Amino acid sequence: MPEFRSMEVADEITCERQGDHAAGHHQEFPHEHRTYGMVGASERMLDVYGIVARVAPTTSTVLIQGETGTGKELISRAIHSASRRTHRPFVTVDCSALAETLLESELFGHVKGAFTGALTDKRGFFEAAAGGTCFLDEIGEVSPCMQAKLLRVLQEREVRRVGGTDSVKVDVRVIAATNKDLATLVAEGKFREDLFYRLSVVTIVLPPLRERQEDIPLLARHFLDSYLVDNDRAASSISPDAMALLVAYEWPGNVRELQHAIERAAALSLNPILVPEDLPPALVGAVRQAGAPVGPGLRLQEVVTGHLRRVLKQAGWNKKLAAELLGIHRRTLYRLTKRYGIPLGKRE
Repeated sequence: MPEFRSMEVADEITCERQGDHAAGHHQEFPHEHRTYGMVGASERMLDVYGIVARVAPTTSTVLIQGETGTGKELISRAIHSASRRTHRPFVTVDCSALAETLLESELFGHVKGAFTGALTDKRGFFEAAAGGTCFLDEIGEVSPCMQAKLLRVLQEREVRRVGGTDSVKVDVRVIAATNKDLATLVAEGKFREDLFYRLSVVTIVLPPLRERQEDIPLLARHFLDSYLVDNDRAASSISPDAMALLVAYEWPGNVRELQHAIERAAALSLNPILVPEDLPPALVGAVRQAGAPVGPGLRLQEVVTGHLRRVLKQAGWNKKLAAELLGIHRRTLYRLTKRYGIPLGKRE
């Protein structure tokens, strides 16, 4: 297998966190950067891991916010897996995929004869998740009526099946996720304030992939390795030119889009190393149309250097602001600028 050394930014973060200065040895990623399936070594993702580790052993409800494809369900599973409920059910409900009447029946269950087709009593998802975790995905899509019923579940820890009169006590932890800003919806009168506070006892905000570019090489390598385990394909590494394109791309579909791009490239490639021609044409075209400094033979470090300079200029060469825009610690910014010869005291 060709040695993979196109991970300067990931190397810098890894060295800082682990004191390992043997950069370039990333055939096996550090275990803590793949906690419960999560991959990333950026400052912002390490902060997320810290919150997950602290909140998992508790019974607090958790609200996960982030764009589509950032890995909200993966985070919820990580919380469940690290909790005392790990051996009990983890039940996922996509609130946006079901009509209101069907969602109510699926969540709370129903009694025989409650509606046409209700031939027997049926437990809902909350009862099915007894002792475990119920993950409510796209919670921002539920109607005001359903919001009121969910609030009752969180307050009283009980459900009432559709068509029934008796309440059933449930011991279930609720984790909710949304790609919307619930606080804004509350201000607009579209989401109940009391339910928002019940759900957001602990809030985790997942950054989009474009705001944690240093994780892209780690993720790309992880997805390629995962694909190779299940498929007998030729590609076993990623060329610097291809990696430069991956880092420069904006990733509107976030981690999910990156995973699909790597799988497509690995499935179609006839080479032992993935090259730019293996990547989705739309991705390559978008990078070049945006004018990113990517071309044949360009090293990944040149892309990183260009990005650092652009962000520093955008921040007016304010080091604290630049680090915040990059989603990294200031110490990491100092090390990166030193490595790539960018004088922080000089305005260009």
